[in-house]
Amino acid sequence: MIPAGGPRPPAAAHRPELVVIPRTSDIGGLEVRRALPSAGRRMVGPFVFLDEMGPAVLGPGAGLDVRPHPHIGLATVTYLFDGAILHRDSLASAQTIRAGDVNWMTAGRGITHSERTPPGLRAAGHRLAGLQAWVALPAEGEEMTPAFVHHGREDLPEVDGGCWRARVVAGAAFGVQAPTATQSALVFADIELEAGAGVPLPPEHVERAVYVVAGAVAVAGDVFEAGRLLVFRARDDIVLTARTPCRLVLLGGEPLDGKRHVWWNFVSSRRDRIEQAKADWAAGRFPPVIGDGDPMPLPAG
Repeated sequence: MIPAGGPRPPAAAHRPELVVIPRTSDIGGLEVRRALPSAGRRMVGPFVFLDEMGPAVLGPGAGLDVRPHPHIGLATVTYLFDGAILHRDSLASAQTIRAGDVNWMTAGRGITHSERTPPGLRAAGHRLAGLQAWVALPAEGEEMTPAFVHHGREDLPEVDGGCWRARVVAGAAFGVQAPTATQSALVFADIELEAGAGVPLPPEHVERAVYVVAGAVAVAGDVFEAGRLLVFRARDDIVLTARTPCRLVLLGGEPLDGKRHVWWNFVSSRRDRIEQAKADWAAGRFPPVIGDGDPMPLPAG
C-alpha cells in the first residue's frame, strides 16, 4: 500500500450536478444496469458507456455467454469484483480476468471479441459482479491498430488512506499512476470505505463521476444508495462520506475532442464510419474469433 499522506480538506457543500439511475437490460444471460449513456448524460470525460454486471449467482451449468461481436473507435475496460470471465479476441488473445484485474482492449479500426464464463466455473457455479466501460478514442487515434492488455491486481497501485483504500486501475489519482496504457488523460479507480470514512474526490480531472457499487455514500448531506452514478461539476471540491461500508468507482478525465456517435458496439466521431462498420460486419469483413462459435448478427435498424 502507498500512504495517501497529507491532511483531508474540510467537507464541501457541493452536490452532484446529476444523479443517473441506470436502466436494466440483459447481455448473454446476465442482468446489467446501464448508467452511460443516459438521457441526462452521454459521457463523462472519454467514458461513453458504463454497465454494472450482477451481482448474480450463476448455478452449475449456467454462465455468461456473450458471442463474438465487433467494436471500433473505443477501448473496452472490464473490471470484476467477483467471479471470472474468459476473454477471447481476433488478435488470438485468450485471457481469464478475475476480481481486481483489468482487461483493456483497444478496438481502433476494428476488433472482434467474446466474453464467456470459464469452463471450470461454469461446471461448479459461481458469483459474478463487475463493471464494463467503453472509453472513446481521440479522433486522431480512432483507426489505430487494435490491441489487448491484461494487468493483474498485483500490478495496479493501491493507496491506503487509513479508513479508505483505492486501487487505481487506469490513469492517475491520489498521487499514483496505473500502468494501463491509455490514449487520453483519464481515471478509473476502485475505492472502498469503512463506515464513517470520508475521502476527497481527486480534483485533477475536469469531468468526474462516481458509481456507487455497494453501500451508501453521503455528499453534502444527501445520501445515495448503490446503483447510482453521481456526476460532479468541474472544479467543485467534493468529499464522499460512507454512511455504511461502501464501494465506489471513480471515472472521468478530459472532455472528448468532439461529439461521438454510438450505435450498437461502434463508436466514432463520424457517422459515415459507423455505416461502414455496419456494412463490414454484415459482410463478414471483420477478423474472426477463431473457434468460438457463431458471431452475433447485426441488429436491425
